[in-house]
Amino acid sequence: MQRIKMDIKRLISQFGYLYSTELGINVKTKNEKEIFKWFLASILFGKRISENIAIKTYREFEKAGILCPSEILKAGWDKLVQVLDAGGYVRYDFSTATKLLEISKGILDKYGKNPLTKIHKIARDKKELESTLQSFKGIGPVTANIFLRELRTVWEKADPEPLPIVKKLARKHKIDLDKFNHKTVKFIKLEAALIRIRKKHKD
Repeated sequence: MQRIKMDIKRLISQFGYLYSTELGINVKTKNEKEIFKWFLASILFGKRISENIAIKTYREFEKAGILCPSEILKAGWDKLVQVLDAGGYVRYDFSTATKLLEISKGILDKYGKNPLTKIHKIARDKKELESTLQSFKGIGPVTANIFLRELRTVWEKADPEPLPIVKKLARKHKIDLDKFNHKTVKFIKLEAALIRIRKKHKD
């Protein structure tokens, strides 16, 4: 694999805009509603589907006013499939609708009001936070990583290990990720930038 040193400042400037910011989600408020919106978006991003379709589908959820667990449960499976299809999420519409219903019911039954905030509060450390999220059917390591990486500066215990593709591209461009404080906006933007350029550097 050829290694090419990259200008980190330029990389972040061109590609380092956060996905949550692009979607108009303000996780910095620490507000449960905003955090859940990002959780929903992370679930959509977590499938093997294009980012554009995930973004478009999130917009459909926004348009339908389905942005919290109680609204997901109220909408029901048929409506969720309809929203997913409208966003182009056709390949995974049935399974994702089922997953969203199961996750929403699970976190409300177990944690009640403000469930995601409670999950973070109760977790003893970052590993327990990640394992708790992944205990819900349909939340795997990738989805948990997508969700937690943009919460690094918001939640004390949000500090996931960078995804393998991020590490691979960092090595390719001679970027030492260990030299950065992972609990900074700069690092979050660097992760986002590396993820965005991954399609341009297929071996």
